[in-house]
Formats: sequence, C-alpha cells, structure tokens
Amino acid sequence: MDPNQNEDVFSAFVDEYQKNFFDMLFRFESKAEPIKEAWTREDGRGHGLTCVIQDGNFFEKAGVNVSRITIPLSQGIYQQMKGRRVPGSNLDQIDMNNLAKYDTYANGVSLVIHPINPFCPTVHANFRTIRIKERETGKLIDSWFGGGSDLTPIYLFDEDAKFYHQNIRDAIVEVTGDDKLYRQYKKECDEYFVNHHRKEARGIGGVFYDDFNLESFEKGLQFQKGVAYANLNSYEAILNKRKDTPYNDENVRWRSFRRGRYAEFNLIHDRGTKFGLMTPDARIESILMSLPLTARWEYNYHPKEGTEEARIVGVLLKPVEWV
Repeated sequence: MDPNQNEDVFSAFVDEYQKNFFDMLFRFESKAEPIKEAWTREDGRGHGLTCVIQDGNFFEKAGVNVSRITIPLSQGIYQQMKGRRVPGSNLDQIDMNNLAKYDTYANGVSLVIHPINPFCPTVHANFRTIRIKERETGKLIDSWFGGGSDLTPIYLFDEDAKFYHQNIRDAIVEVTGDDKLYRQYKKECDEYFVNHHRKEARGIGGVFYDDFNLESFEKGLQFQKGVAYANLNSYEAILNKRKDTPYNDENVRWRSFRRGRYAEFNLIHDRGTKFGLMTPDARIESILMSLPLTARWEYNYHPKEGTEEARIVGVLLKPVEWV
C-alpha cells in the first residue's frame, strides 16, 4: 500500500476511535455539554479536533484529542527520537548537517479520563504514527507506530486490574499469536510511568510502546486497533461496575492527593508533554488537557498502615504481574 494511503487509513481509525470513545463517555455523563474545538495551525501544517468534558456529574475532566501536525525536524526532536529508535533504523540516513530538509509528521489520538467517583479509575491511552520525510521530494525516510494504554486507580480492585490487563493481553495475542509483545510492552509501561523522584508508579500499568513495526502496515494497524478497543471496552465495563460505589469526603481527599501525583508525572517526566511543548506554536491547552481539574499536595503525607490507601501505595512501589 502507498505510504499516503497508509496515512489515510490510519487517520480514519484515529477519527473513528475518537468518536467512539467520546460517545461512550456520554453513556455515563448527563450534565456537561461536550466541548469540541476543531483547530488548524496558523502555518497550515497541522490540524485536529479537541473533545473535552469538564465539571460534569460523572467526569471531573475528560479529553479525547486528535492531532495531525508537520513540523521541521529539529536537533532536539531528532535526538529524542534517535535515543529510543531501534539500532540500524532509517534515521541513520538523515543528513545531520542539513536537518532543515526534513519534516516530522505525527498523527494520533490521545485521551485522559478523570472520573469524579474515587472508585472509578483514571485511564490514559495514545495511538499514533510518526513519519520522517524529505520536505521537497516527499521521500519517506522512516516511520513507526507508538502508543499504549494504562489504568490509574485511586482505590485498587484486583479483579479490575486483572480484567484490564487480560483484555489487553488477549487483543495482542489475537494479532501476534503469543503474548511476547504484551510482556515486553507491559514491562516498558511499568518502567516508563514512574515518578522517579518518588520511586513510585503512576498507576497499575497496561502497555506502552514508543517504537514498533510489525511485518506490514496492515498488521501494525491491526495491533493498534486491538489495543485501542480492548482499552475502550475494558474501561467502559469497569465504569459500569464501579459507578454507583458510595464515597465520602476522605475518599475525595485521597483522589485529589493521587491526582497530584498524576500531575507530577505528566509535567516532569512525560515525553509526550515534552514533545508537544517543543513543537513550534504548540497548542498548550490541548497538550495540558491530561491534567486533572483538581489536585492536592500535602506536606509529608502518608496513609495509615492497613488502609486501602496504603495498600495501593504498596502496589505502586513494586509492579505486579496481573496476568
């Protein structure tokens, strides 16, 4: 398939997934009006659609964004990509003395969902393609998929964690025939989503892959779709299971405390945030959409031993093999 046709096919998946996920949220949300903002970069080299829920009766804040941007390949972006691209990739063909002749094209959907009920988890996902091209000729130098999905509960239900991971694993096995990539990308997720300054994971993981290709574009797209819809369907099922769980002010206080840790990761460690902020004329509101509406920091706070709050902290200090 022609590379341009590949991009059209991937764009169709991204647009459909955004619609399906955002529509799913309104099977729970009945107060907030959807905020939808279509945007185009001033230089004409990018566009997207930002979809947000804020101050609802079910979701405190939720966003599902699509963006497609083309930017010059800068030294900073090149080094960031080179540092995690597989050895021997086509990035080696790039003329380091003339980076201005290349463009970086990024096309993807990203989402972060923060429910009000502390017993409903936060979820994050991102599915994208990256392409490096010569600007004048359009020659494709390199391309790859990236993305993943992960769950961040405020209170831990082991059965939900197992259910989420099992569905992601099963989706990958259906495409690849075994769970090798699930194990690899689950490990990468556990190692990536960590507040290193606290030596504490952000959540209970999922899968994360910065750079992968399978034997064909079609197979890679099938992989992306499998993980994406396992994430959507699992999350909807968990919300349905936990949405009526009663909660009190102490539960809300703990939710705000944990969301402070979520914000720390996104602002300090997240590569996607850094990439976005390095992009010329970046849309800051879309980049920081992932941040919760409210968060809390308390000096030297530690939950009491034997509590559910302490139990999840223990899990966040050491990754668990859920399946």
